[in-house]
Formats: sequence, C-alpha cells, structure tokens
Amino acid sequence: MAKEQAAAIPAQTEAIPVWRTRLAGSFTLLILIVIMAIFTIWEGTKFFNLVNFNTIAIDSSQLLLLAVGSTFVIITAGIDLSVSSTLVLSAVIAAQLMVQLSGTPAQVAAYEFPNQNVAIPIGLAAGVLTGLVCGLINGLLVTRLKMPPFIVTLGTLGVFLGIAQLLTGGTTVPNVPPAVQTDIGLRTVIGFTIAGQQIRLTPPLLIALGIAFVCAIALNRTRFGRYTYAIGSNVAAARRVGIDVERHLIKVYALCGLLAGVAGSFDLLRFGTASVGSHTDDNLAAISAAVIGGTSLFGGIGTIGGTVVGALIPAVLRNGLVIGRVPSFWQNVAIGMVLILAVYLDQRRRATEERM
Repeated sequence: MAKEQAAAIPAQTEAIPVWRTRLAGSFTLLILIVIMAIFTIWEGTKFFNLVNFNTIAIDSSQLLLLAVGSTFVIITAGIDLSVSSTLVLSAVIAAQLMVQLSGTPAQVAAYEFPNQNVAIPIGLAAGVLTGLVCGLINGLLVTRLKMPPFIVTLGTLGVFLGIAQLLTGGTTVPNVPPAVQTDIGLRTVIGFTIAGQQIRLTPPLLIALGIAFVCAIALNRTRFGRYTYAIGSNVAAARRVGIDVERHLIKVYALCGLLAGVAGSFDLLRFGTASVGSHTDDNLAAISAAVIGGTSLFGGIGTIGGTVVGALIPAVLRNGLVIGRVPSFWQNVAIGMVLILAVYLDQRRRATEERM
C-alpha cells in the first residue's frame, strides 16, 4: 500500500515543477540569447559563427554532466560541492591506471604503449567507478551522519582533491597514451558542412547529450524522478507515503558522483592528460548551470532541459571573454554575478508564488 501511495505522489509535487520551470527555462533561454547578442556586437563573426558554437558545445560537455548530476541533488534540497574534486580524482586514477597497464616503465618512458588497447578502456572504466564511489561516500555521510550536505561535500571537496594531489605529487600525470585523445576524444563521429563551415560531433559531446536525454526521461517519467521531486518538496510527506528517503538520497548522490566520474574520463579524452590544478571552479559552474536553468536551491523544482540551457551560459561567457581577451579571473567574476542574479530571481519568484 505504501509503495502504491509513493508511486501516486500528489499531482502538485509534479505539476508545480512543470509550469514553474517552464517559465524559468524561458527566462534562462532569454538570458543566453542576450549574452550571445552582447558578444556578437562586441566581437562580431569572431564569436558568432557555427564553428565557434560547435566549439562551445564540445567544451560544455563536461560541465553538462556535472550540472545534470547537481540538478538531481539540488532538487532534493541538497548540494554537492565536491563534483570538481571528484572529476579530478577520477581523471587522475584513470590516467595512472592507463599508464601502468599500457606497458613496462621503460616502454612507457620511450612513448611506446603496446597494451593501450586494453589499458585505455580499463582506465576509463576505473575513472567512472571512482566517481561512483565518491558519490556513494557523500550519500552515506549525508544520510548516516545526518549532517548538512553543504558541510559534508565541502569536506569531501578537500579530501578527494587531496588524494589526487597525493597520488600525483601535485603535478600533471605524464605519459598517458596519446590514442585516448587522438583516436577517441578528438575523433569526429559525425561531420558535416554548413555554409562552408565544418561541424564536428565528437564522442564526449554525443555521450553527454545522450546521458542528458536519459536523465531527463528518468527525472520526468520514472518513479526515481517522482521520488526525487517529492523529497525536495516535502521530506516529511515523502516519508509518510512510504519513500525510503535515506536510500533514495544515497542513489542521488551516487548518480551525481557517477556523472562526475564520466566527466573525469572526458578530461582524458579531450586533453590527453590529467591535471590536479584544473577544474577548481567547476563545482561553482555546475551549480550555476542548474540554478540558472530553473532548479531551485530550496528543492522540489528543476528540469534537465533547463539545466542544459543553463550549462551553455557559463560556457558561452567563458568563450566570449576569451575571444575578447579578458583576463581569466574575470570569468569567475562574471559567472559568480550570474549565479547571484539567478538565486535572487529564484527567491523573488518563490516569494511571489507563496503569496498567490
């Protein structure tokens, strides 16, 4: 009986996010269009061209995965600040395992990788598994210790990054088989020409879009999604209708970690190495993408479609500022300001709805 009640969670739990997030999604799309218009006026065809937009899409593939995972967590009224460190640790473990399995130390030092056909898939799988383990650790700490997700994931942010630094000595992992980048990450799976401009669809981009599509279905059409919305809307009510809140939260944080692990493997596919000094602000960008896309920090509201649009905003901002030769630290300033604006508008929208 409890399961039947849980499967039939009151319509308002699902209906409320639909119309609210549609409005938020429209506003997010408007923000994206305005930003693109500003950069187009500023830089002209240097920014506004199909090849550059293709580059933005490819560059945003990792952020999209982090943002999708963060969306599930934030909908439950939680947060995961450790996704950037999970990404780095996953990339480091994947890279080191590839190096160790690709050949003897002498062969690898001579840039020979006789066993790379086995080492590369094992390394990529290990990176994904590392992300899953990190997510499970976060979920268990949040549910078993009854600690705020902010504190737990702030702590694991440092722990996961510290482990990555210990494994590498704080340096980039050397001698990663170049085939992981040239034969997989930069490979053109689908290529076509529009108006004389070559468009490339690479494995990371296609995989990220596929995962986002599957997650959108899971969030909107499955019991897993209904439970996620229910917990974020009213955790006490979710318990009363029979939802095992703790178990579901572990699954949500595990999913977030899993996607961060996939993003870590993408790091090797795209750049051919793993660096502990990069991606330090990816957690900010991922949360920004989810919140800007209409996901409420108060829980219970959010869509994957809105997050996809939201993930493009930080990517477009970075791309436009780089083309405009703006110093890199201003990129974080711009993304931070957009996040503050999004949270402010979210609070205003929530206050307006409560008065209705």
